[in-house]
Amino acid sequence: MNTAAANGKHGGRPPAVDGDMLAVALRRRDAKESVTVIARRLGVGRSTLYRTLAAYDEAAATTSHQ
Repeated sequence: MNTAAANGKHGGRPPAVDGDMLAVALRRRDAKESVTVIARRLGVGRSTLYRTLAAYDEAAATTSHQ
């Protein structure tokens, strides 16, 4: 096992949208706010938010069908 990984260090860029931001985005989306407005308020790109929401929706669909 790699020493860095064993110490909890993983390379790469950190995610632009963390768990708290995702929760805010989901609440706003449920309130019918546009993704463009949500992304602007969170300070992330629209495409980043679309990708994050799509990954969340896919994961939620996968876990609900099991």
